[in-house]
Amino acid sequence: MTYLTCTSSILLVLAVVGAASGAADKPNSGITKKGFGKMADGRTIDLYTLTNSQGMRVAITNYGGIVVSIVVPDRSGKPGDVVLGFDNLEGYLAKEPYFGALIGRYGNRIGNARFKLGGVEYKLPANDGPNSLHGGLRGFDKRVWTAREIHGEHPALELTYLSKDGEEGYPGNLSAEVVYSLTDDNALRIDYTATTDKDTVLNLTNHSYFNLAGEGSGDILKHQIMINADRFTPIDSTLIPTGELRKVENTPFDFRKPALIGTRIDADDEQIKFGKGYDHNYVLNRSGARLTLAARVTDSESGRVLEVLTTQPGLQFYRAISWTAAFTARVENHTAAAPHSAWRRSTSRILRTSRASLRPSSSPARPIARARSSGSPQANRQTLGRHLAWSGGRSFAQRSALLTLSSPESMIGTGRRV
Repeated sequence: MTYLTCTSSILLVLAVVGAASGAADKPNSGITKKGFGKMADGRTIDLYTLTNSQGMRVAITNYGGIVVSIVVPDRSGKPGDVVLGFDNLEGYLAKEPYFGALIGRYGNRIGNARFKLGGVEYKLPANDGPNSLHGGLRGFDKRVWTAREIHGEHPALELTYLSKDGEEGYPGNLSAEVVYSLTDDNALRIDYTATTDKDTVLNLTNHSYFNLAGEGSGDILKHQIMINADRFTPIDSTLIPTGELRKVENTPFDFRKPALIGTRIDADDEQIKFGKGYDHNYVLNRSGARLTLAARVTDSESGRVLEVLTTQPGLQFYRAISWTAAFTARVENHTAAAPHSAWRRSTSRILRTSRASLRPSSSPARPIARARSSGSPQANRQTLGRHLAWSGGRSFAQRSALLTLSSPESMIGTGRRV
């Protein structure tokens, strides 16, 4: 039998520029493990915290591969958690908007919850109106992954999961491996590897929400964003691309020059109404396969800057507005902003490598983060592709934003390398 293996990587760098220095000893780098809760069937879920010598901490759980927290300093050296999440497993077991989750098999929406591959039509669970979203009713974000600590040059956590043929309607036995590594230059790297024994579709990503101001600091409407794209893909009322590539010029979607996220978010525009704000794919300005700047987000108060670079053609920009007070835990103080690639990483075809960096800066905007997405720039009504998710803030008030690297379509075929 022929097997196909795909690999991709994402690198998120959280750097501090102009941070206050002190005489305190640098923390020891490494990885620690503690209990995070129990599943209904009694299985114990753990929380792994990766720490580097700069004091950056990233907490990840083997339930859904969720990035629970990312703690980094602001320009004054004060640490803050810049991603949304809950303080215990119970928050993630309830209905919630994929905070920090590992998304699969397919990130974003598949129109009408079905696709054709090799002359066969596959029907999927419809969990977002008529469409299938983020892998279905029990996607990778709701699975318990097998964890292995890696003690090497840098602390790392490996998560593996076997998605069996027919799970959530997808063909092929798919073995997925995701490795999270934290380096001493404040880089969080995520490497994805997947192997299948049948032709299938695949669009893995991370779904973290970011608020660069940090937990308890309000919403992200005053974050400034630049998106390097002349065109975007309009959607229908169910958020599936229509196939048109529309110019952003003279529309609320024009972020070619930096602008506040909240400036045009309530514009009287059909696309804004369909997305309840922004939930659209941008066709990036790029040529060749090299890493290219896709977007930059700046929070002037904290000095943190997020820069997204990608080798891929699309970026999904999402800003949440419909969350309710039902979400508790840290989410009450803090509204999110993020790249749905956010680190949201987008790994659709499965990508090459991307890096993201987030850093506080005393100077006006020296960006930082890179992430990647994959796919072709053309809109596809059947599959909208993977996205990266970055959103921020632990507590979300009424509005939050998410930047996602997305690809219109991503497939894996037996005996074919993608």
